[in-house]
Amino acid sequence: MVTTKEPVLPLTHALVRLAHLVQQVFGEVSREHDLTPQQAQLLCLLVDGPVGMGELSRALHLEKSSLTGLVDRAEKRGLVARTRDPGDRRVCLIELTPEGTRVGVLAHEEVARRLETLAGDLPHEHRDLLAAAIGGLLTAHATRDGGAS
Repeated sequence: MVTTKEPVLPLTHALVRLAHLVQQVFGEVSREHDLTPQQAQLLCLLVDGPVGMGELSRALHLEKSSLTGLVDRAEKRGLVARTRDPGDRRVCLIELTPEGTRVGVLAHEEVARRLETLAGDLPHEHRDLLAAAIGGLLTAHATRDGGAS
């Protein structure tokens, strides 16, 4: 059982406040790197390698036209490039340019550092429990929505 001196928030209220806090962190980091929060999220998603437009649309919860505009603006800034999937030439992959990699890695590391700092006072077992609970929520959501998270 988790004990705390703070009043326990209802789960939905706690999740909404946590989502706002994560958005705030992305907002702060993005401003420091002259990015919009969505551009920072895009670059962070691409740090591990190229991603298809469909997967990006699901991960960022954007309609195709909105995602195309986001990628167009990032491409004009020299942060991303469109390439074709060698396994399926119909599929367009988005990948980081060298400048996009530099900025994306910096933004990704800074977001991760700040989120780790926020959880820094939690005992290790509480951090593990929280990570497992969030992982379970995300897995259940992805399963219900056919991987659309």
